[in-house]
Amino acid sequence: MPTAPQTTDELYRALQENHRRPYGLTRTVTAEELVDAAERFAEPVPLVRALFELQEAYTYGSEPRKSPVVFARLLTLFDEQPDVFDDRMRHTLFWRFKWVANALRALPEIPLAGLRQWLTEMRDRYEKAGLGLQPYYGQAYQLAAHVGEDTALAYELWAGRARTRLSDCEACEICERALYHLAAGDDERALRAWEPVLAGKESCQEEPARSFSYALLPLLRAGRTDQARELHLAGYRGCRRNPSMAGEAGRHLEFCALTGNEARGLELLAENRNLFDEVDSPRERFDFLTGVEVLLQRVEHLGHGALPAAGFTGRTWTVSDLHAEVRERADGLAARFDARNGTTAHADRRKARLGRAPLLDALELTLRARTLDDVAPAAPVAAPTARTAPAVPESLPELILRARELDEQGHPDARACWARLRTLVAARGYTHPDDPAAGPLVQLHADLLDDEASRAGEKDEFADAAALHEEAAGLYDDAGQPGHAALARACALLATAQDPAQDPAQDPAQDPAQDPAQDPAQEADGAEAKAAALTAAHASMVRLHEETSGLTPRQEARLLRLRATALGMRLQTSGSEEHIAPVLAEVDLLHAFATRHDVDAQISGALLLRATTHALSGDLPAALTGTDGVLDRLKEHGPAWHLPRALALRGRLHLGLHNAQAAYTDLAEGLRLAADWPADTVDASRLHSDLAGACLHLGRPDEALRHLTRSAEIDLRLGNRFDAFCTYGNAAQLSLDLGRVEDCIALLDSVLAEPDVTAGELDDRLVAQLRLTRARALHAGEDLKAATAEFVALAAESAGWDDDPGSHAMIAAETAVLLGESGEFGRAREAVDQALAAHAEDPRHEQLSNCLRELARLQAERQGPEGLAGARAFLADAGRVADEARAAGYEAHGRPLDAALAYEHGRVNAYAGEYEDALTALEKALALLGEPGQDREHAGEWAECVRLAGAVEGVYLERTAPALTRLDAAVSRLTALGHTEGTEPLASLAARLRDEK
Repeated sequence: MPTAPQTTDELYRALQENHRRPYGLTRTVTAEELVDAAERFAEPVPLVRALFELQEAYTYGSEPRKSPVVFARLLTLFDEQPDVFDDRMRHTLFWRFKWVANALRALPEIPLAGLRQWLTEMRDRYEKAGLGLQPYYGQAYQLAAHVGEDTALAYELWAGRARTRLSDCEACEICERALYHLAAGDDERALRAWEPVLAGKESCQEEPARSFSYALLPLLRAGRTDQARELHLAGYRGCRRNPSMAGEAGRHLEFCALTGNEARGLELLAENRNLFDEVDSPRERFDFLTGVEVLLQRVEHLGHGALPAAGFTGRTWTVSDLHAEVRERADGLAARFDARNGTTAHADRRKARLGRAPLLDALELTLRARTLDDVAPAAPVAAPTARTAPAVPESLPELILRARELDEQGHPDARACWARLRTLVAARGYTHPDDPAAGPLVQLHADLLDDEASRAGEKDEFADAAALHEEAAGLYDDAGQPGHAALARACALLATAQDPAQDPAQDPAQDPAQDPAQDPAQEADGAEAKAAALTAAHASMVRLHEETSGLTPRQEARLLRLRATALGMRLQTSGSEEHIAPVLAEVDLLHAFATRHDVDAQISGALLLRATTHALSGDLPAALTGTDGVLDRLKEHGPAWHLPRALALRGRLHLGLHNAQAAYTDLAEGLRLAADWPADTVDASRLHSDLAGACLHLGRPDEALRHLTRSAEIDLRLGNRFDAFCTYGNAAQLSLDLGRVEDCIALLDSVLAEPDVTAGELDDRLVAQLRLTRARALHAGEDLKAATAEFVALAAESAGWDDDPGSHAMIAAETAVLLGESGEFGRAREAVDQALAAHAEDPRHEQLSNCLRELARLQAERQGPEGLAGARAFLADAGRVADEARAAGYEAHGRPLDAALAYEHGRVNAYAGEYEDALTALEKALALLGEPGQDREHAGEWAECVRLAGAVEGVYLERTAPALTRLDAAVSRLTALGHTEGTEPLASLAARLRDEK
């Protein structure tokens, strides 16, 4: 706290601000400082309020040892100065007797006699104050359940009594009743008792998250797996990283372990690593550690004890090491509780939880379904999947010859041979075979460099690829292999032409996440420069071809293929019609040569290039016909590894021609065949992504989501992390659009917990976009507090985006709306001012107008006449934005800004009771909207404006006759146009006015 409050008003504001903070160290320390500040005032009330805030911070910050101490001070103040406590503070004081009882139960060092003595104190105080004893009996029952005594009588004494004002909330009592039935082994009765909480009808500070965590396993046992999945996603979010709900977090880990989601369990464990050190409550720590142990025990049982695991600070942990540590600590806590209670209840509960067998082999909990193999330390991507791994010759000369033979064919299995050779050559004591067929060692080094260069090029590491190809070419020269040297140099030319560093229009400091379309001139310059580089590369390849003698047919075909590829890339870059014919000419040359010399791989390659060229030129039917021919030839002559690529192309062409079903068929078949080849042979990630697009066109969004997440996981395994996170972002946005809010949040929570994200190594704008989607999902899920906190953080960060003020304007505007929904209109005003300042640099007319109008509505609706001035200020800003839009010739995608603004003036004035002004504004809005026509959306907007005008005129201004005339005319107009769905609200209002008349 920078400066201690100097007045009680400042203290109360500081208390209110601290109350908005999440529970944790910052809130607790600030509460302690505010108590110190309150003690300096002569008045006792500020101290009482500060102590209440401190006790709450200790209670929900999982510090049960300190909560009773603070309460003792409050009780002393109450005994000494009861008149200081108004009705609200008195209610709070007696309510918190239960907090202290709960805190004392959580501390095994407090003797059982001390717990019973406190309950006696509570009972005496309640009786003296004339309060009902149901809350006391509730605490007595919870003590019996905690100790492990027979709870039947204690339960009846509590549950059979009528509730009082000081009883626990309905949701908490429902949970206790359900847990009683659960302990008795009656899952069905427990779930019936829980129904109001599970259905969202009852809630409180800890509910429904607490009930959700306990209900997960009973739901699974009852076969209600879908509901269990939903409650896991929603419930975990309610307790994650929260020290006071560590036990709930532990039960979610247990749920993961018992449903085949051990990998997710380890992920959630890492996310909650703070609980190992921040949970001061022995009871919460016991519950958490037992849940952790269930997970670790399962992972170790599956043979993954060597996996890294997040645990106590001060050292790194494997699953096995952490399991042993957790078991020892949890056993110790159980022993302490049981020694205090004189029972074996805690040890028995641990034994029961640890002895449970998995309830399901696999339950897909999130869109990002992963296994323990997926979270193992990164290893080289396995080559084949569905087929047997290629046989690699044991004999070194045979291996060298086999690698070169497969490489000449373009066969995917060449990679496995080169990988084996790379290992052998790098080994100490390698001896090259003295075999003329194997060639000299320098030639093998050249082969390995050339393979390494090809892999770098596939990762778009063009500068490295070019350098490696050049180095390989030099070694080929030394080995007397001019044909191979020429091919390597041609590959280097192509890689250099693709290298962005060679683009004079490319600014190395430019943010890679920035949309280049924001600067069309720079984009055009970059395309022109790249096209020129590809032209030069092609010319150099032609000269190289002409100057190199002794090329084999396969080498010459590959060189012709590279020439055609360079021109194809130029066409793709420029989009120029004059670049089409040169590509087709080169393709014809390649096709004729490959056909003459029977080079099958290059024949199909030429056909694919021709089809691709037609596609790039916009002639999709010709491209489709060409692809049909490619597939026919591949099926008859091969090579088979080209089939997935050809099917992928035809699938994309079908999508372009709006034949989603045919696209789906081709893409799915391409994906099936791709499994027959090493992972880097076919772009399986792209296939999944394209399949997602086809699924969306076919109205199969759930399948689209699966393909998007699989696409991202493939990219992640291959090291294409930027692409992977972009695809995850698309999947998250789609799930949000589909209303699958919890799926969206869970996916983004998982992605944002990736090590390179938390370490700040991923592009900051991409991470910001992921966080923005998550914040919107939190808002859609009605977690206003969490959504607002994230938006505020994003608004602060985006304020520094000098190169992208428009994005900051939109983020600040959304932040302002959320602050308005929370009733914080002062802070909303500050956020709006930021948005307007950024908007002045990079206009976002419609977004800002929408934000300002919504804020005006919120303030007028919440505050009535008192909020009218603030609401009108927002509308005045919206008016200026509309004027700017009109002057700039901007047309809104939704309602015209002027009409929308006039309507909002009407609504705001109506909320504030300024009905004449409201009616005038609504008349203006109707004039701006114009008469309804065939457009359904416009007719709906017009009808709503008429309805509100009719309500203001007929109900509030009591001008029934003109209001009825207005409404009847509107109903007739809409009916004549066929918009009958819009007439019901108007007719209903008219009927009401007639009845009142």
